[in-house]
Parts: sequence; C-alpha cells; structure tokens
Amino acid sequence: MDISNEMLAVLSIISMFGLFCTGFPISYTMIFSGLLFGFLGFGKLVFHLLTIQFWQVMSDPVMGAIPFFLLMGYLLEGAGLMDRLFRSFQLLLARLPGSLYGAISLTGTIFAAATGIVGSSVNLLCIMAEPSMRRSGYDIRMGAGCIAAAGTLGILIPPSIMLVVLGPIMGLPITDLFAAAILPGLLLAGIYIAYSLIRCAIWPKYGPPLPKEERATSMVRVFKELFIGAVPLALLIFATLGSILCGIATPTEASACGAFGALVLVIAYGKFTWKGVSKALHSTILLSSMILIMIASCNFFGAVFSRLGGAVALSNALLGMDIAPMFMLVLIMAIIFFMGWAMEWVPIVLILVPLLIPVVEAMHFDKLWFCLVVAVTLQTSWLSPPVALSCYFIKGSLPHWPLNDIYKGMFQYIGCQLVGLILIIMFPAIVTWLPNYLKQ
Repeated sequence: MDISNEMLAVLSIISMFGLFCTGFPISYTMIFSGLLFGFLGFGKLVFHLLTIQFWQVMSDPVMGAIPFFLLMGYLLEGAGLMDRLFRSFQLLLARLPGSLYGAISLTGTIFAAATGIVGSSVNLLCIMAEPSMRRSGYDIRMGAGCIAAAGTLGILIPPSIMLVVLGPIMGLPITDLFAAAILPGLLLAGIYIAYSLIRCAIWPKYGPPLPKEERATSMVRVFKELFIGAVPLALLIFATLGSILCGIATPTEASACGAFGALVLVIAYGKFTWKGVSKALHSTILLSSMILIMIASCNFFGAVFSRLGGAVALSNALLGMDIAPMFMLVLIMAIIFFMGWAMEWVPIVLILVPLLIPVVEAMHFDKLWFCLVVAVTLQTSWLSPPVALSCYFIKGSLPHWPLNDIYKGMFQYIGCQLVGLILIIMFPAIVTWLPNYLKQ
C-alpha cells in the first residue's frame, strides 16, 4: 500500500517524539527521522538536502555570534565577577525585607544580558544566594521560585541565543528582536522584584532584612561596592548591545568585542588565570558545537517535513478551524507551552515556529510581537511543574532543598510570569515601541 507524503510527515513527527521519550539525543533523532522519512518520500535527494542545510548553518556569519556571547558569559562567570555584583546589590538593599530576592533578580537580569545560558544562570544564582538565605532565615520555597524566574530571563533578555536563532527564521533583523526584547525583559524583572519586596514587607518571615553584621557600615562602602561590582559590567553590556542596536556593529562583531571586553575585565579585577580561560574556552566549544549541530539538524528535519507537505497540511488544518485570532494565539501558546515541558527551545523554535508562519501572516499578527510572545511562553514553560527544567537545575545545584518546596516556590512566580505575558499581549507597544523609536 502506498503511503502519501503527508502521512509520512505525520509519521516522522510521531517517530521523533517517540525517540525523544527514549532519551535519544535530539540532534541525532532529527537527523535519523529526517533521513528515514525523507528517503521514503523523495529518495536520494534527502542526502543533498542534509548537506545543504548543514552548510547553510555552519557558513552563516550571524551564527558566529553564538560562541562569542557564550565565551563572554563563561569568562564573567568563571572569574567570580558575578559574586561581586550580587554582593553589591545585597548591600544596597540590605535594610529592606526581601532584599536577597531583589539582589537575586537584579543579578539574574544583568547576567542574562551577559549570556543567554539559562542553566548557568540558575546554577550560579543558587551557589551565590543559598548561603546568605540560610544565614538570614529566608523561605526556601520563595527563594527557589525567585532563582528560577531570574535565571530563565536569559532566554529573553538580549543577547539571548534564542533570539539570534529566531531572527533569520522569522525574516526579522536581530537588532529589531534585541530591541524588542529589552522592555519585556525589564518588565518581568520588575514584576519579580515588586512581588518579592511587597510580599516580604507584608509578611517579613518570608524574607527579613539582612542581619546588621551583614550590612555595610556606611553608604560610602555601598556605593564603592556598587561602582566596582556593577558599573564595569553594566558598561560592557551596554557597549555590546548598544553597538548592535545603534547599527554601529553587527551582532557577530559586537559579540567578539564583548568577549574581548570580558577578558579585559577579568584581567582588571585580578582574576585572570590560564586555567580559567581554558575552562571557559572548553565550555564555549562544547555548548556552541551542540547548539549549532542541533540548529542544523532541526533545520534539516524541518526542511524534510515541509517538502513532504506537512507544513502546508498543518497550516491548512489550523486555518481551517476558523477561529478568532486571539483564540488562535492562545492555541499556539498552549502548544508551545506543553512542548516546552519536554524539549529544549531549539527544536521548538526551528521546527514548530516556521510551520506557524503562514498562520501568523493569515491572522495578521505582528511578527516581532509574536516572537516575543513565543519567547515569554517558552520561559513560562521552564518554570511550570511537573517538568520545569529550571527546577532540575536548582535541585542539581542544591540537592538538600526538597523538590516539593522548589515546585511550590515556582508556582508563586508563574503568577508573576503570567501577569507579564498578559501585559505584553494586551499592550503590544511594550514590544514594538523601542525598535520603532530606534529607527526614527
């Protein structure tokens, strides 16, 4: 019995998810499913398609920004500069109830702007914050939720690796995506901080002010720590992102300068060691290779799926439902949210999002706004039990924290996340104002 190409496309998706459930690596799953069902559908041409897709990804100059941004983050992390940053915010807010939560959110925001690695951000915040939280009698549940929420900002705030990948897919300049993500990222960080401080002001037992022995003896020391710990990092980040947003440098050029600037900071702070630089380079090579291979394999699978007619069939099925644009958006967000439980963002962005482009265009959604809705939805899925990838980063760093408490803490900040997501949907200008302003 002959099987239609559309049916092969459906089978390829089923086989892909089946292999995911076995724990088979995502990249190899994509390549295997693409080769198998592509060969059944259109023969030896699938091998040429594989070569073309890998060549396009590996020769794309925009992708060169990924290893440089990763190196920038690893250098700052490995040299312990984020510890100094966290300590400066801790001293600044020491007298306020919930001050540690505020310091965690501020540090997570700046670290997100230095690197788009969620796992590293969450692990680093755990290591920095847990001793102070334990000494000051802070609530484990609320602390876990705050760390998870602040750590996942790396998926959204520029220079997010996800935005670098998403731009070419949607046909949008990366500069526009970076500009569009700044206000939503700051909005979410502000909501986290406001929730933490207000709740602890009402119920100080969740986060009392820091003990007097942990406070600065004078404001001069506070400003000194803030200047040394925060200002150089902020200048590096503003210079890197500012050169991109103002059109002075391409993302690849700016990321290279950012990595060099991070190295200069490491030397200036007296934290330079060959071992540290070697470790940062090694981590960069491992992660950037994994990301690029995953991007290429996802592109290949997506190309096979489209050539088999799966993309057209899916788009027609969604559009055939004849529902209002807002209900369609909610349906798309639900699909992305549940997929985010089981997968990394790479296959979702590279396989699902391209298939949704005809739907986005038919519904007259602004592509820039839609990209940010996707990013915030994915971020929310990383915080949502029972899967909650951020939860397992926390448990891996702090194994003595009960998993139950980590889950309960995350539910608090999911509410904050949903408030931010609703505001972005209701007021698209939060996304579109800055890119439009920079173009004037």
